[in-house]
Amino acid sequence: MPGANLLTYELAHMSIGGLARTAEITHRFWSQPVIRSLSGPMSAAFEAAALLTQRSIVAAQSKPDWRITETVVGDGVSPVELEIANALPFGDLIHFRKLNPPRREPKVLVVAPKSGHFATLLRDTVTRLLPEADVYVTDWRNARDVPVIEGSFDVEGYVAYLLRWFDLLGPDLHVVGVCQPAPLALIAAVEQERTGRAPLGSLVLMGGPVDPAAAPTEVTKFADSISIDALRRSSIHRVPHAYPGRGRLVYPGAVQLAAFMSMNLDRHSRAFQQQWLDLASGNHAQVDRHNAFYDEYLAVMDMTAEFYLTTVERIFQRREVAANSFVYAGRHVSLEELRGTPLLVVEGGRDDIAAPGQCAAALDLTTRLPKKLKLRHLEAEAGHYAIFSGSKWRSSVAPTILGFMNRFEPAKART
Repeated sequence: MPGANLLTYELAHMSIGGLARTAEITHRFWSQPVIRSLSGPMSAAFEAAALLTQRSIVAAQSKPDWRITETVVGDGVSPVELEIANALPFGDLIHFRKLNPPRREPKVLVVAPKSGHFATLLRDTVTRLLPEADVYVTDWRNARDVPVIEGSFDVEGYVAYLLRWFDLLGPDLHVVGVCQPAPLALIAAVEQERTGRAPLGSLVLMGGPVDPAAAPTEVTKFADSISIDALRRSSIHRVPHAYPGRGRLVYPGAVQLAAFMSMNLDRHSRAFQQQWLDLASGNHAQVDRHNAFYDEYLAVMDMTAEFYLTTVERIFQRREVAANSFVYAGRHVSLEELRGTPLLVVEGGRDDIAAPGQCAAALDLTTRLPKKLKLRHLEAEAGHYAIFSGSKWRSSVAPTILGFMNRFEPAKART
């Protein structure tokens, strides 16, 4: 039973705390001048190992900062302030407000994944969009910090949050669903039209599992190979007393991180071995590059058990979006009802998480949407993360997305 995993979570919490203290003491000992002078290179090796352990633990236990304080506006620079536009129990709608904005620009909601990492994983996504757009982001909360009294949160709750934020942000809103939320953003866009609201300004789906069976990966194979009951028994834990969400059933971020890293264990092992050598030898440039990636990659959060399990069951196993059988609030959401929302699909040719074809399925499923409102962009040499972060994102993918949005901006906004 999931409740039995309370002790496992509690022991992990205590063990991490003990390991952090041990690493701190070890680092202090081997960094003392007298110890360094007596032990020579051995001191640098032990000090580097302790420092690497400390930093990894801190990264895994902390939510990263956005570190976005300014952006380019025209020929100048505008300060940027992060503000909470709407606060809900399981997540906030945050706004990157420019203090010197241009008169008109597309309003963009970036829908962040709720799949273990914090929304700050999209820092590069936001940074590149900001000079040309008014950017909002879904900032999901760590489930271990949400009191049980706030109730549950599953895939339908996710759609409900999106619809609420669509309403709050108003007409001509452009929505970008990055990775995991792509099928749910599509459902929300359909529900937007079905209920008589104005269609979104555009919908961009990036590397997400709209139809997981279209191009199997290790992720889809795992989802197909395990029963929901087995997944519940093996992966669901109860939050211990140390956190505000005490008693809540969750899929711990640390468990998901272990699963992610196991997919490329050799690569991660080599990276940490090289980081240890670089720390010991004082190769600061390489150390900084490693830290820039792993400070974000290791930062993980818990998901509610019901969100994780309904994602696996309804999106991957039963393929409800791909089969056009998704039910929201007791009613079938037919993808044929998407008729006025311009749709752009972005995929990476080397994506090993949501392989090409999984996201592009949205274009075939929306049978009543005119072809002139559909576009696919395949970034042939890009892996999963490269379609929303890094040089390919900045130089190729982002201009495609912004150009697509601007095609469907109201005429008054293009003047």
